[in-house]
Amino acid sequence: MIQFSEYNYTEADIKERINKIHSSQLKSTDKNSLRIILNCIDLTSLNGNDTHDKIRAMCQKAYSFSNSIDNIPNVAAVCFYPPFMSTAKKELKGRNIRIASVAGGFPSGQTSLMVKLDEIKYAIDGGADEIDTVISRGKFLEGDVNEVFDELAAQKEVCGNTHLKVILETGELETIANIRKASEIAINAGADFIKTSTGKITPAATEEAFVVMADTILEYYNKTGKMIGIKPAGGISEPEEALAYLQLLSNILGEKWMNNKFFRIGASRLADKVVDSLIAHRK
Repeated sequence: MIQFSEYNYTEADIKERINKIHSSQLKSTDKNSLRIILNCIDLTSLNGNDTHDKIRAMCQKAYSFSNSIDNIPNVAAVCFYPPFMSTAKKELKGRNIRIASVAGGFPSGQTSLMVKLDEIKYAIDGGADEIDTVISRGKFLEGDVNEVFDELAAQKEVCGNTHLKVILETGELETIANIRKASEIAINAGADFIKTSTGKITPAATEEAFVVMADTILEYYNKTGKMIGIKPAGGISEPEEALAYLQLLSNILGEKWMNNKFFRIGASRLADKVVDSLIAHRK
């Protein structure tokens, strides 16, 4: 288990860093940046009224973007609830688009470990390539950090080679120190990605939380040589917002992270707007 250094940045410090990054490097709206964003999107539908027909239509949309204009990619993945895994797997066969499932008590995390593990197994058996789970924020805020770690480690063990993306739900963690600690716990427990939010609460993704998470990933990489992915999600619906996260990623973690193996954006509305921007660049 890696021992992380004391994190001394305050929220004011982080806001100042963000402002400096954005002011010193104008947000690039070039076609390459927009292509990277499109190719890093997890196209997401996590609604109580989702149906198999709706999921099939979203899968078809996921592999249709490359037909919109020349030389643009499709999205990285789709993300749904566990009952839709087999439907997505059939629809995306041979398409080189990954299938993610929220599982493990999403979105609240307020259930037993046994139920979390069974739900993850159910999603993987259905065809999930990736699992987006959630930490138990209640336990974390009560100080039961060892139990949070043990739960995540057990979930990673069940995942095996299936990628585990751990959602911190940073909007409920209250402080920079808590976001940092939750990031450390998730990474040490075996997370392949750490993710800001479920998209079910406000605030969801914030640049401040993203910076804390990226700093933690960078320290882990510097100590171990292992790259952990990062995923802002929740409320990112405009290309300009996504470009701001890409700029922070580039500044803190660098070019090696600027691909869908290590960077994702969880969104349901963003992809169409990115394609519109790419089309506009052709005119």
